[in-house]
Amino acid sequence: MSDAPGRQNPAVELEPHYQQNDVDASEVYTFLLDNPEFFVDNPELLERLVIPHERKGSVSLVELQSEQLRKKLRQQNYKLNQLIGVAKQNEKIYRVYTDLNVELLRCKSVADIQLKLEEVLQEELQLASVTLKLFKGPMALPELQRRLFVEKRFKTASFFFGRLSLHERQLLFGNAVAESAALILLGDNQELGILAVGSQDASHFTPDMDTLLLRQLQQVLNITIPDLLGY
Repeated sequence: MSDAPGRQNPAVELEPHYQQNDVDASEVYTFLLDNPEFFVDNPELLERLVIPHERKGSVSLVELQSEQLRKKLRQQNYKLNQLIGVAKQNEKIYRVYTDLNVELLRCKSVADIQLKLEEVLQEELQLASVTLKLFKGPMALPELQRRLFVEKRFKTASFFFGRLSLHERQLLFGNAVAESAALILLGDNQELGILAVGSQDASHFTPDMDTLLLRQLQQVLNITIPDLLGY
């Protein structure tokens, strides 16, 4: 028999341990899990259900589901914005290195190369320090120090990313900041020198970094420096 006209259906309060007859909460839970469209097929039940909520009092299942969907959407939007930010930063870095390589090809001296590296890497990419240590010439690294770096930091590759010892930092950067560093060995036969770039962030340069852009920079310097030094 239907309810009397004008009388509202009484709300059914769902408690965590609600039981009726021989049906327990776990069975109701399993049934609803196996039949996710149950309330779609029986919408009249939603009018009688009241679910306690710590912050908002009582809300319907539809409202609760909507809130969960909104929360997921906010999380997805946050992740998407993060990805977009990373993509924009990567595009900026790519353009900076592309322009830098072109400018290096126009340099007329090693001093010009040093200034251009400082101008671009420090001012545009906000890196803390840049130094070009050659193996020949008046400002060359002594042979002992040269071997120290080559044998210790370039055993398997012509790149090193990470933290340096205090002695190594002083040899390459002097008093400049270099909490973490990228070292690039120059010369097709390891005979030119080392390009060292320092960051004030100890976690900026890490061993798992991609070397694509730095390898292109290395190749450009391997072309330009020998000509300028008369090799």
